[in-house]
Amino acid sequence: MAIFLIAAAPLPAKEEARAQALFHQLRCVVCKGESVAESSAEVAADIRAMVRTRIEAGDSDEQITQTLVSTYGTQVLMRPPLARGTLPLWLAPLLLLAMGGGLLFAYFKPARASA
Repeated sequence: MAIFLIAAAPLPAKEEARAQALFHQLRCVVCKGESVAESSAEVAADIRAMVRTRIEAGDSDEQITQTLVSTYGTQVLMRPPLARGTLPLWLAPLLLLAMGGGLLFAYFKPARASA
């Protein structure tokens, strides 16, 4: 019961602002499209509690993020790092844009006049 009360104690304003900023950088692993700040899933609440606990313990934002990545993988990050495993995520929009441009060019290209 005492552990719950300690975890439920509010953070000072500066630390709470830091926690809120981290919540918006972390993706809910259940909802996938929502940040931890927006999600009402139980796992998101657990992540929020863990972030607050780690901030109270004095961990840096990078340490907290690394702990979550080691637990949940890079899918917990709203902006995954550019790495071999996430390369398709970063290249897909560029590839789709190039394909769309090629299709538009082919569609609107004037027919060649036959001589």
